[in-house]
Amino acid sequence: MAFLGGLALLAAIQPSLAVPIADYNQPSRGLAPRAVSSSTDSLNGLCVTLQVYSGSSAVGYVARSGNGYNFASASTSATPFYLSSTLLSRYQLFDTDGTRPYISVVGWVMPGTSYGDRADWTFTLTASGRYLVNSTLTGQYMGSFLGTLGGAGSTYTVAVSSSSSSSAGGCYTAPEVATSVNGTASASVSSAGQLVGIMDMHNHLTAGYAFGGEMHCGDSWALGGVEDALRNSCDGHKSDTIGALLESALGGTSASNASGYGYPTFEQWPTYNSVLHEQAYYKGIERAYQSGVRVINVLLVANRVICNIFPYKDLSCDEMDQIQAQSTFLYQMQDYIDAKSGGAGKGWFRIATTPAQVRSIVAAGNLAVTIGLENSEVFGCSQTNATACTETVVDAGLDALQAIGVSGLFPVHKFDNAFGGTRMDPGAAGALINIGNLVSAGHWWELENCTTSAHDQPQALTNDDFANLLALGVVTVPAGTTLPVYRSGPACNIRGLTDIGAYLIQSMMKRGMMIHIDHMSVKTANMTLDLLLANNYPGTLSEHSWADYAMVDKVLSVGGVVGIYPFSTPQFVQEWRNYRALPHGANVTALGLGSDVNGLAVQPPARTDAATNAFTYPFDTLAGTKADKQALGSRTYDYNADGVAHYGMYAEWFVDAVNMAGSEGPLLKTHFLNSAEAYVSTWEKALKVL
Repeated sequence: MAFLGGLALLAAIQPSLAVPIADYNQPSRGLAPRAVSSSTDSLNGLCVTLQVYSGSSAVGYVARSGNGYNFASASTSATPFYLSSTLLSRYQLFDTDGTRPYISVVGWVMPGTSYGDRADWTFTLTASGRYLVNSTLTGQYMGSFLGTLGGAGSTYTVAVSSSSSSSAGGCYTAPEVATSVNGTASASVSSAGQLVGIMDMHNHLTAGYAFGGEMHCGDSWALGGVEDALRNSCDGHKSDTIGALLESALGGTSASNASGYGYPTFEQWPTYNSVLHEQAYYKGIERAYQSGVRVINVLLVANRVICNIFPYKDLSCDEMDQIQAQSTFLYQMQDYIDAKSGGAGKGWFRIATTPAQVRSIVAAGNLAVTIGLENSEVFGCSQTNATACTETVVDAGLDALQAIGVSGLFPVHKFDNAFGGTRMDPGAAGALINIGNLVSAGHWWELENCTTSAHDQPQALTNDDFANLLALGVVTVPAGTTLPVYRSGPACNIRGLTDIGAYLIQSMMKRGMMIHIDHMSVKTANMTLDLLLANNYPGTLSEHSWADYAMVDKVLSVGGVVGIYPFSTPQFVQEWRNYRALPHGANVTALGLGSDVNGLAVQPPARTDAATNAFTYPFDTLAGTKADKQALGSRTYDYNADGVAHYGMYAEWFVDAVNMAGSEGPLLKTHFLNSAEAYVSTWEKALKVL
């Protein structure tokens, strides 16, 4: 399947057409109209009436009449509509009963029960102060069609007038999630000019467009709002379906009791271990930003083999197609938040492609979003396709990635590839990924005794994990395939950095890109870090606890930055102390988070001591703001009972981690707040090596 770009991509995954409802008689309301002549991308949240014009002649005010809309001569009979942006200059309109006017196939404008591409309207301001309002899908203009409201030509314009208040106008308000954070955040730049804030170095906001587009249920944002982004259920994720079985294997959820209830009750997700459901809705991201997170590194993620295993998909399984789709989604996420924030450039979510842009964005009090890449077959360079992975392919691939703003990547991810060997997953997850390695690389993981104390993840002594996994029917191997059996104790992948892998590392250094060494085998990581040391290149990081301590120490020795995966807070604090005890542990003056949210990784669970040592609400965040419990729909989340069920609850987790550190709490807080500066300054130093 070819990559669907831009709006066509988004349209492809939207729900089906809105459907009409039964007749509804709209009573007249007393409105105090005033003309709206704002720019077309700043109308979000207004309660308005619509007056249709044909040329310079007024046709009438739009008024609900049964299952359609007629024209009234007086503004007092007009129906008030709530405007909710879907993208810049694009809106869905909410009638007073929550229905959305949509353009029917026949051509009339009718009220529908849900958002769909026919309920999306583009507003264009004209010299007269009125708007051209056309269906984003069909191009038809809102006007008179057979005497009622429908699709018409461009001679029709719409005067938009707002009431003095939504309550006075009787407007319906579109559902949304509040952040429950108040107050003014502390300065994000110190008196010395350094950034002050937390960086999440490993985040997958775009996972809804990975793995074919259907393995992950939900999205960090959606054109239709929270009802679509955190929708009630998804195909393939209900009880005993493949999605439920995979989530049970990866996160420990119940496969037999997976009704999929999301919005509005959120009975089943998000939870800390609902790893195939959206855990980073944009209002949760905003809550974390209001609580001290100042930089997020969004990793575009893809895996061809996993995509092919999952039977439900509406996007290509080609990894670079998936990356392009996620890039489009991320940039449109910025536009969406802009549209919700008053117009282009006014949102708090800003994509940055250079260190200078990060500094400028954070200094302005916004969240800087950098872009990275984490996939197993970078540029299509699987191990079975290694001979086609040339220097020309690498150069062209890096050019293409930098063109969409990518500033760093993982040369190796889950599988052995043309660039090097992987650091294997342990346990049942390792069995699943090893089957993927067989498909992608053409062989099972091949291990040897380690030559130093550094080692990769241990593997099962027997093939029980494989047998149990194959019994589920989720994956298969060719008939007659011999399952692997591994030795006990520490083991190392036999594969290290290849010649073309070394060329990739050298090319990344020449471009000043950040090199992620997590997921590399010990042998591959050692060879990579030796290249960096030989070139005095600091642009590297280990950010989510997927490297041996010896490799973390080597990252510190070259001047790189580190982060830690968010375990339970006691385990996280101990890991922080372990890092500081390394030979180069004195270089740990900053500590990033590697949340891996939406990355098939569980988030921090509920506290085990909540009954005797409860986290208290409201609380002061690390940014100095005041936060209370956050509600999604009708469910209010509590850190004591739910852990980090969704990204917004990192506001609690950071405070809990600092408290858990006891007398070292102030130092951990300093390290958290130093992490944005540490990453950006390291990136700047890498660029100076060019």
